Amino acid sequence: MKKLLAAAGLAMAALSSHASIEITVEEIRLFKADDEMPKIVHRYNEHITPFEEQFLQANSFQQAKSLTHRYASKLWHTAVNDLQQSGSSYDDRALYWARLKLTKTLRLRGESVGFTPLQVQQLVAVAEQASRGYSDIQFSSDSDIKILITGFDPFLLDRNIKQSNPSGVAALRLDNQVIEHNGKTIEIQAAMFPVRYQDFDDGIVEKVVKPYLKNNSINLLATISMGRENFDLEHFPGRRRSAPAPDNNNLYSGGSAESPVIPKLGEKPLQGPEFVEFSLPYQAMMQAKGPYKINDNREVTTLEKTFKPNNLEELNGAVAVEGGGGGYLSNEISYRTVNLGNKLETTVPTGHIHTPRIKEFDKEVIAAIVQQIREMLVLGVTNP
Repeated sequence: MKKLLAAAGLAMAALSSHASIEITVEEIRLFKADDEMPKIVHRYNEHITPFEEQFLQANSFQQAKSLTHRYASKLWHTAVNDLQQSGSSYDDRALYWARLKLTKTLRLRGESVGFTPLQVQQLVAVAEQASRGYSDIQFSSDSDIKILITGFDPFLLDRNIKQSNPSGVAALRLDNQVIEHNGKTIEIQAAMFPVRYQDFDDGIVEKVVKPYLKNNSINLLATISMGRENFDLEHFPGRRRSAPAPDNNNLYSGGSAESPVIPKLGEKPLQGPEFVEFSLPYQAMMQAKGPYKINDNREVTTLEKTFKPNNLEELNGAVAVEGGGGGYLSNEISYRTVNLGNKLETTVPTGHIHTPRIKEFDKEVIAAIVQQIREMLVLGVTNP
């Protein structure tokens, strides 16, 4: 508690001396996380400490930008290697907290180094892009089949600061993986998205996936997040936000079950139908063996009712309250990717996988979840 209060004081100090720069709610949580799980929070300090030292010595914005990109990229690569080379690690949390250390340094020290608030924001954007794998999506030309997956950060951390997210673990464990199957090479690339409404409104999802949908250069796009008791393949994503849950900066969507709101894409409301239909080869994916049932989830909620439509025609004229993935960002990433693919007339099968929910962190459970996701993906591209 003392460290949390100190964090709030530090944020206020930053506001008083540099009114345009303040650390975020996510970054303030670092102090509590340090109290609760110091080994995880400090796991990647080998990159954070030299970055902090070198950033204070930066002589130009371009030098700071290069420095930020280099160390943020190291965070992503270190986390991927950490989870894959050790063979036994299934923990996504060290990357999450290390990224926040990096962005906190930029916000607290940026102006003292001589950068404008706009330049600091640009440096934070560089850190986000590089440490989330966005700039690291590079498929080999030799791969026969290409799969792009996305995961999410841990979320609802005020309920449990130690929370992990199986979708983030899947992204880190499966990134750059090449799987040999029946004489074919299947390559998986991955990226990680924040649990923040503003980033979605700014169009981060569309920016990351558009090149692959536009050019039909991949064979499958699966967004992944943590959901309910078993696996759910979300058949009918909805356009609107209605969840009462805050994002990771404790901001709310403004929507409710009675009055769901339309997200933005830039400065304008997100354009598209109230519901879309995914194109994942779900019948093949549902055959993946493992401890969890895999559901073709067709349940949606409109202003009138909750039901399970057989097709989109049954949703004509309805106003979306919840898609298959609910009314939060997991549903929204599904809607945005499918909606974008429809606009681009892509041939790439696209849709969302909701993983079983976990409490805090459970290595054995997460390992089983990731293994079942891997088999789902393989079945989806080899037996559609």
